[in-house]
Amino acid sequence: MIICDLPLKFRDFPEKEKPRERLLHCGAENLSNNELLAILLRTGTKHESVMNLSHRLLRTFDGLRLLKGASAQELSSIPGIGTVKAVQILAAIELGSRIHKTSAEEHYVIRSPEDGANFVMEDMRFLSQEHFVCV
Repeated sequence: MIICDLPLKFRDFPEKEKPRERLLHCGAENLSNNELLAILLRTGTKHESVMNLSHRLLRTFDGLRLLKGASAQELSSIPGIGTVKAVQILAAIELGSRIHKTSAEEHYVIRSPEDGANFVMEDMRFLSQEHFVCV
């Protein structure tokens, strides 16, 4: 993976290092969060490669943890992330949440307080304020 502060053009990256090609060759599970986000963003800016932009975005939000709760306005306030890219990121995050909920809700049986906590944990894990939930 190549990350630098120089305005390296993405077309100058070796083919084996490009995220899309790596996904096809190695599988999505072998890509870093930076590479997966770069695939979603598709392009960088005139002065910054998509890899550097995705790295900066993850750094700004302290990784995926805070990125999950970001609003479109917060995302688009970052140079290089406009409304379209912000919406693409939010849509991908929501799809991931829905996929996770689908598999969890299909067969979930609550037999203990721990089971109940695990059931709501994904929705509540990164909340910045305490919430009360009834199951």
